[in-house]
Amino acid sequence: MSAPLIWIGIPILSAIILFIIPRERWVSFIGALIFLGLAAAAFFLPTDTALRLLDYSLRIDSTVNLLGRQISLPPASQTILVLVFGLGAFWFFGTIATGFAHRLIPVGMVVMALFVASLAVQPFLYAALFIEIAVLIAIPALLMPGQRPGPGLTRFLIYQTLAMPFILFSGFLLSGIETSPGDVIYVTQAALMLGIGFAFLLAIFPLYTWIPMLAEETHPYVLGSLLVIFPVFSLLFGLNFLDRYSWLREAPQLPQVLRIVGLLMLVTSGVWATFQRHLGRMLAYATVTETGLALLALSLSDQAAGLQIFFYLLLPRAVVLGIWAMALSVFKEQAPSLKFVDLQGLARRFPLATAGVVITHLSVCGMPLLASFPIRQALWSKLAEESANAAFWLGLSSLGLWFGAFRTLAVLTMSPENTPWQSHETWEQRILLGLGILAIIVLGLFPQWAQPLLANLPFIFEHLGR
Repeated sequence: MSAPLIWIGIPILSAIILFIIPRERWVSFIGALIFLGLAAAAFFLPTDTALRLLDYSLRIDSTVNLLGRQISLPPASQTILVLVFGLGAFWFFGTIATGFAHRLIPVGMVVMALFVASLAVQPFLYAALFIEIAVLIAIPALLMPGQRPGPGLTRFLIYQTLAMPFILFSGFLLSGIETSPGDVIYVTQAALMLGIGFAFLLAIFPLYTWIPMLAEETHPYVLGSLLVIFPVFSLLFGLNFLDRYSWLREAPQLPQVLRIVGLLMLVTSGVWATFQRHLGRMLAYATVTETGLALLALSLSDQAAGLQIFFYLLLPRAVVLGIWAMALSVFKEQAPSLKFVDLQGLARRFPLATAGVVITHLSVCGMPLLASFPIRQALWSKLAEESANAAFWLGLSSLGLWFGAFRTLAVLTMSPENTPWQSHETWEQRILLGLGILAIIVLGLFPQWAQPLLANLPFIFEHLGR
């Protein structure tokens, strides 16, 4: 038995089976339990090690050959498999409260399997092809029933597809640099192609216009899962480039470029969030902020600390955006749209969903005692040691999100005083939203509890941060 067969083959096979099952609730439970099982298997079953089970010996090989290419999941990658499939189970359980299980879970399983394959394929440049296939497969889940593709979805497909030729062509140039590393022309061309490719792939400013547009076109829970999975794996793909090519990793201009781009994304998303009147677009700009924070962490001159902060950002990002998207899904069921004018006073009928939206929004702002605060504070402290100006702009960028959070709270509580307070959420929504809010508070109060899972993630890269 091989590791790629377990953590890539089983999700794809399960997706085919779940697509046939007609009942939404069964799909939610079965999909979440399968991913929980895969996360547990990654935690308890090391690869390339013989295990004794009763009278039988079991060994899981880390590598399999496919069409002349190697798909390898070595022991160092198992920690990230635990995180990926554990968070996948978290998102799949959320469909019990939000619906859309029959469309989201099978597609999500295939997409996550392809992203795992993108981390495992050798040569790693073939990961670009897996990412493009994942983009194409995700399109049906993003289309609402009976709806024509909107401009946001069209831009998403175009921008993600445009990234591929730039990245693949840069790989061709990088092979030339390996044979003649002193050729300045090759270095400049490769760096330019790579930068353009990842600008499209990561939706770098000003190429993130499709994110708020898509937020108005698709279901908020589907959008939230997309905006957690795609940027994170795209960033990991970019880290593979840095790990593979020393000239790129050690380039003196790299930290400055990452810092400028990260601050641009933070400041611009904060400014646009200030003026939003649509809660889906507010969620979209929050995800842009999270990507900016990740780039800012990777810009630190202490690569080991920056990489550690980058991975510590992943867990709060997934949990916070998941609860935020779940709460917006509750509103989506009750209102014509997520515009402020259609949501006035919903706090009195959906208090727990309102609490979910406001608390997650404040967490992204960096409010103390919530999930994002400890790691955001660590990033701010490290950044201040290197550049007071950058730390100032990081702090200033949060003001727009703070203002958006208070405007959201004001709109949701804007109703006549004689309107009674009564919870209209279903019991599934109450349980999942309540547990999610509790998890956000616990992660803020006890961030060290996540350390055993996240501390070893930087070791999946052989050279970065050493």
